[in-house]
Amino acid sequence: MTHILILGGDGYLGWPTAMYFSNRGHAVTVVDNYWRRNTCNTQDVGMLYPVPTLQERAKIWFEKTGKEIKVVIGDLTDPEIMRGLFDGRVRYDWAVNPEFSGIPETVVHYAEQPSAPYSVMNYKTANFTLSNNLLVTNNLMFAVRDFSRETHIIKLGTMGEYGTPNIDIEEGWLEIEHKGRKGKFLFPRQASSLYHTSKIMDTDLFWFGVRMWNLRVTDLMQGPVYGMETEESAIDSRLKPIFNYDEIFGTVVNRFIAQAVVGYPLTVYGKGGQTRGYLNIKDTLQCVHMSEKTPAKAGELRIFNQIMETFSVNQLAELTQKVGNGMGFNVEIKSLENPRKEAEEHYYNPTYQGLIDLGVQPHYLTTEVMTGMFALVAEHKENIRKEVIFRGVRW
Repeated sequence: MTHILILGGDGYLGWPTAMYFSNRGHAVTVVDNYWRRNTCNTQDVGMLYPVPTLQERAKIWFEKTGKEIKVVIGDLTDPEIMRGLFDGRVRYDWAVNPEFSGIPETVVHYAEQPSAPYSVMNYKTANFTLSNNLLVTNNLMFAVRDFSRETHIIKLGTMGEYGTPNIDIEEGWLEIEHKGRKGKFLFPRQASSLYHTSKIMDTDLFWFGVRMWNLRVTDLMQGPVYGMETEESAIDSRLKPIFNYDEIFGTVVNRFIAQAVVGYPLTVYGKGGQTRGYLNIKDTLQCVHMSEKTPAKAGELRIFNQIMETFSVNQLAELTQKVGNGMGFNVEIKSLENPRKEAEEHYYNPTYQGLIDLGVQPHYLTTEVMTGMFALVAEHKENIRKEVIFRGVRW
C-alpha cells in the first residue's frame, strides 16, 4: 500500500481520483481550501446538484466501503501548510486514524484555479490565477526537494499550453536541428488565456526542479473532460463529482448537454471549427493511475498528451443535437459572436500514444455514452438556471 497525496481533492477530478486510488487499496490524503465551491457562490454560477463537503464525502465513503480517505482543509499557497504534509505537522480535518500517513510516494497536483474565462475576467481574477497556481506549484516543488526527492509528482497540465500550431503536436518535446546541430527542447507553447499561461509556467518550474534536483515529474497535458459517473461514484449518488454547466467552470460537452436538456440553444462560438482533444472522466482516472504505476525516473520530466480523440465544436454540437432530439429534446444550435480571441479554423494534429502504451483503455464519446449523460443531467433539470449558462466573458 502506498500513500497518495491529492492536492485539490474537492474538485471535479480530485475527488473521483481520491476514491479511485482508495478503492485500489492505497492510503489517500486529500487537501483543498474550497475555493471552487466558494467562487461558484460569489460568481453566482450554478452546480447541477448539491455536493457534500469533503469531510462528509469521506465519511460516506468510509461507511460504504470501510476505506479511509483523510481530509485536510487548507490553502496550499501557504508554504507551511504544504510542508506540513511532508514533515508530520499536518492536522487532519477528518480521519478515522489521525496518525500521520507519512511522506507520500505520489503527489497528484490538481490544486489550481482551472478556468480560462475566470483568469481573464479582470485584473483581480488574473492576479489570483497567477499567484495561486504558481505559488502552489513552487511550494510543492520545494517541499519535495527538501523532504522526499523520491516522491513522484503527477501534475495536471493542459493541451491548451500548446495552442493550435500549424505543425503536429508532439508529446511535450521536440527534436530541433538548427545550423547543423540537434537538440531536444520543450515543445513551443502559445497559451490562449492567463490560466493556460500559468500552466506553461508550472511546466517550466518543474523542468527547473528536474534539472537542478533530479525530481521525478509526470506532466499530463489534458484536454477538456466530460462526464460525471465513475465506478466509485455509483456506490452512492452523494459521491458524484462537482458538475458545472456554466461558461466559467463547465467544460463544453457537459455544458452542451445541460443546455440541450433545458432548451437553451447550444452556444457555438464563431464558426465552430475550434478543434481540441477530449476524454471521459473515467480515462482521466486511468491515466493518472497508469502514471502512478510507472513513475518518472529521477531527473525526468515525462510529458503525456492526455486525450483520447479530437472533435471540433461543431461536431460536438451536432452530436449533442442528434442524441438530444432522439431522446425527445428539441435541441437548437446557435452560432454566437466569439467572445474569445482564438483561431476558429486551424490545423490540429496532436500525438497521444504514450498513455495508451502504458495500458490505458480509452472510452470514446459515442451516442450511447452521451445518451447516458443526458439521462443523468435530466434527473437534475430543475436545478439548471438558464441565466448563468452564458454571460459572454470576453478576451
